[in-house]
Amino acid sequence: MKPVLLAGETFHTTSLTSKGYDPGLSATYSNGALRYIEGLRAEGIEVVQLGGERCEAEFPRSMDQLAAYSAVVLSDIGSLSLLLTPESRAGRRSVNRLDLLREWVEHGGGLMMAGGYCSYQGVDGRAMYGGTGVEWCLPVQCVNGPDAVEAPEGLDPDVRQADHSIIAGLPQPFPFVLGMNRVIPRNQGDVVLSCKRRNGSLPLLVAGSYGHGRALAWTTDIGPHWLSQDFMAWSGYDRFMANMIRWLCFEI
Repeated sequence: MKPVLLAGETFHTTSLTSKGYDPGLSATYSNGALRYIEGLRAEGIEVVQLGGERCEAEFPRSMDQLAAYSAVVLSDIGSLSLLLTPESRAGRRSVNRLDLLREWVEHGGGLMMAGGYCSYQGVDGRAMYGGTGVEWCLPVQCVNGPDAVEAPEGLDPDVRQADHSIIAGLPQPFPFVLGMNRVIPRNQGDVVLSCKRRNGSLPLLVAGSYGHGRALAWTTDIGPHWLSQDFMAWSGYDRFMANMIRWLCFEI
């Protein structure tokens, strides 16, 4: 299997500290995908990660460049980080990489969107994948406006399709999650896992085909904080995350 391209999951934090009259600035850089990358590598799947700050300049710009990867995972990265290019910032025409991803899936590629504050529509509605080529090929539709659901009490996944190859044979029950993005499943999508929320149900894992390819919506994090410590320590984590990739690549 060729490497998986993971776009997103990095962030900078800048803090201002004041000690009396003396202020001071500090900055940190964090990567929320370390557990995910570790899990895939334990299952023999190599990952190439492009942090969000690198995507404008480095994310693939052609079908040939995407062909170097077995699947693409978008995780906690807003649409603007992929839509903006050095050329468009300078006022020139450029490639629409969200439409490029849709075309790639249509011709046999595998695309996964993981949940997060900057996934689907996003915690404040600024991720803005609604109406884009990426939303078009996913097995879910984005809701209008902000879509983040915080659930500090924990949401327990319900198995909807126990025989689906992504989850078949995994230890159960699935551990709880602490939040997710609200989405609307399409008719052609298979809701594999969901979470009960008040009087309704929220899709957690939806798998579907698009053209000759496959696309998958995982509506919570691949790491902290929505994905609980219990989930990341679960004995089925590595295989579950790897099975999503294997399914996208028609290997299961």
